[in-house]
Amino acid sequence: MIMRDGVILQALLFIHISVACFFTAVSCQSDSSSSVVVAGYNVSGPAGSNLVLQCMSGRMVWTRDRARDRQRVVHWDMYRDAPDFAMERVVDMFPAGDQRLYHTHNLRRVSLNPTAFKDGNFSLVIKDVRMNDRGLYSCNLHHLYCHLHETVRVQLNVTKSKRKQQRFWDGQKAVYVVLQGTTAVLPCINRRSVWTDWSDEEEDQQVVHWDRQSPGVQHDSADRLVDLYASGEQRSYGPLFLQRKMNISNKAFAEGDFSLTITDLQLTDQGTYSCHLHHHYCGLHERREFRVTVEAPLIRSTQPVVTLPRDKDTSKADAPQVINFILPDQKHHFLLPLVYVLASFLLLASFTLVVVLVMKRRKAKDFSPKVSVRSSRSPSSSDEYEIDIGEVDTFTREEKGFEYKNNLLKENTLMKAQPKVIDLDKEIQKFSK
Repeated sequence: MIMRDGVILQALLFIHISVACFFTAVSCQSDSSSSVVVAGYNVSGPAGSNLVLQCMSGRMVWTRDRARDRQRVVHWDMYRDAPDFAMERVVDMFPAGDQRLYHTHNLRRVSLNPTAFKDGNFSLVIKDVRMNDRGLYSCNLHHLYCHLHETVRVQLNVTKSKRKQQRFWDGQKAVYVVLQGTTAVLPCINRRSVWTDWSDEEEDQQVVHWDRQSPGVQHDSADRLVDLYASGEQRSYGPLFLQRKMNISNKAFAEGDFSLTITDLQLTDQGTYSCHLHHHYCGLHERREFRVTVEAPLIRSTQPVVTLPRDKDTSKADAPQVINFILPDQKHHFLLPLVYVLASFLLLASFTLVVVLVMKRRKAKDFSPKVSVRSSRSPSSSDEYEIDIGEVDTFTREEKGFEYKNNLLKENTLMKAQPKVIDLDKEIQKFSK
């Protein structure tokens, strides 16, 4: 009866692991060579340009495993019920077989199978079970090289009655009811090759290849473009000109970037491109599809383009700044000469007007009227003297500066002003000297 229950429990655990793998697509890829489409893209570019089809995966990054352990580890944890509600690490183990216990009370009581990474049996053995061992145990498998993480949970209950010993599945986990003082084996079995096998030809376990389907061609009839292995070997297919315009970086497996670069894009390059990622050891088989369409070529502008220098200290790859020079419309160019002629004409007319005014003023000054005054000293004398009437001006400078508001003020001012007396004899003597 106990044996039959154990077989049923193992089957239930296998079903549980299978269901968990179904929902964890990253950690449980099919080992078949057929790949699964994980992404699809529509990409377009103008004719004559360079097109990059981005295909990246961190799981495909390859590093030589000199320790030959594939960076694998298994560890058991325990979750205690009330009143503690605490989690504690029980034991962990690496492929070399070294086990590490975290509590002294588990010495010589708790252990793992030393050949676990060879036969896939990671079950936890607990001797002399005590009441303090009750709790929820979890078996955690970590494969850092393949980015795989799997967990199996087992509930352990301890009883003092043999009648209460049993094993059953509660719908989420296996439950073990174990008699106090006996030995309990908590199952955790995973015999997948990713946890147990080892291949000396690890460089051949990873390969990436690109295919191309012309419009109307099925996937099974696609043309192979290039193959790239983790060892660095690269195989290109097709005509030489096609091999030169479609390339993958030599550092693809070091950086996880398997993008395909297509130079001088042409209408004949249209179609569906597929990036296949195969990691046979880790069970990774993925495919990414790109539907490429070619647009009309870009028309280059004839305007001058000025590229400003970028700051050397900045690490960002900023796009070059462009300055466009806008020229005036050609239909307005005939107005410029007319404006220049009008301006020149106005300047010449102004200069001519100034010259005419200056000449008139000079002529008016030269032909000012003069009066002849005869001397009163000798009435019979025929000597006459010409005196400029400007010197006989009877108005003073103060009078010229007055401003009159009406005739009465002007008359009053004239009456107060004293007339200027001119002595003709003195003036004649001045001219005779």
